[in-house]
Amino acid sequence: MTKLSEIANRYDALFCDVWGVIRDGRSLLPPAVEALQEYRKQGGRVCLVSNSPRRHPSLLEALAEMGFPEDAWDCAVTSGDAIHEELVKRSQGKAFKIGPDWDEALYEGLGLEFVGIEEADFITCTGPDDYWNGRPEHYQQVLEVALARKLDLVCANPDIIVQAGDQMIFCAGAIARYYREMGGSSIVAGKPHQPIYRLAFEALARNGGAVDPERVLAIGDGPETDIEGAARAGVDAMLIAGGILQAEMRDDGFSPETVVAILAEYGVEARWIAPQLVWS
Repeated sequence: MTKLSEIANRYDALFCDVWGVIRDGRSLLPPAVEALQEYRKQGGRVCLVSNSPRRHPSLLEALAEMGFPEDAWDCAVTSGDAIHEELVKRSQGKAFKIGPDWDEALYEGLGLEFVGIEEADFITCTGPDDYWNGRPEHYQQVLEVALARKLDLVCANPDIIVQAGDQMIFCAGAIARYYREMGGSSIVAGKPHQPIYRLAFEALARNGGAVDPERVLAIGDGPETDIEGAARAGVDAMLIAGGILQAEMRDDGFSPETVVAILAEYGVEARWIAPQLVWS
């Protein structure tokens, strides 16, 4: 089990995931919050890098309401930030919206008109309408119409599943993947894709100066997002196995060998592995 204190001096900054690392979808994880606080006390910087479809001010506000302290982070970027540029290009257009009402802030100021699928110019998706129970196949009929009309699906959250307490829930990325498997086209900008990492490096540069990618550690629980994204961004990765991989480990408990084998099935590897983010 790797503890952050053991490797902190190797890195000047962290790209830290949110869901599955510092919160479980319902509550903050105090050991992880403490780890970030201690890391910053040592002079390190923390950029929260989240696939949340919210833009980062909204995410930080929500975390603050949960009790996430200001001394645990320096800056934040989200998939919502990264996809916003694509939505700006489509502003004043007609969109078919998939996602819960609380994601409406993503569209503020864009002048989009939300219409039925037969009238839409594209689909915008922040996640299932039913946050807790929605599944990709629930949208098969509407996606079949979209496919026939050759509409793009603009995905504001590339995550496939995310941990929410003791439950795993589907995200917008699952719907986007389902559409691609049908033959449709999706547009994504969050992890593991480059736009969100470009924003993260820019955010760090504004908050303490530019940082060498070799001195950055990405921490996350998603093999297809956090770990793959770290490789694409040219930074080291720490896999938190107590997040979405927990179900795949079944009754084996935490063992580095099991986690390495699971990561190999995804075609990725992490330099460091831990069941949860802790300082010491």
